[in-house]
Amino acid sequence: MEAWAMIEDSAFGPEAIKVIGQAFDEAWKQIAGNYSDVLREGARLQLASAILSIAKDGNLDVATLTKAGIDAMRSRELRHTP
Repeated sequence: MEAWAMIEDSAFGPEAIKVIGQAFDEAWKQIAGNYSDVLREGARLQLASAILSIAKDGNLDVATLTKAGIDAMRSRELRHTP
């Protein structure tokens, strides 16, 4: 999966990647049903990117990253809704 590769290839150390990965998995479980198979990998990449961006600010709390990732995806959905 490309999204996990993005997380694992980031500049974070092993412990941070573990936290980021957990936040990604938890967020994806909550929003996966919003995306068709065609859009799924793109959405996963967007979610990974959003969580990594937030983590770059030094926030490595799973719950905070999960919520922020979900919020970022919802914000994108609202901007793209006709």
